[in-house]
Amino acid sequence: MIALEVGNLNGLIIFILGIMIGPPIILTLIGFAVKKQSPKGAKVLFILAALYLLIGLGICGSLLT
Repeated sequence: MIALEVGNLNGLIIFILGIMIGPPIILTLIGFAVKKQSPKGAKVLFILAALYLLIGLGICGSLLT
């Protein structure tokens, strides 16, 4: 019987890190772009980015360990 071995998982780790950190960075950049026109909207985007980062680091971080 042939043992099933996993090869190189670098791509999967980079993908999970991208899911963890990518959207909060994008939301923060959009928040800074919108800040002059709509301060309340920018505040909402900053809060969403912080929540996404917190939850992403918790869930994806636990998957990586």
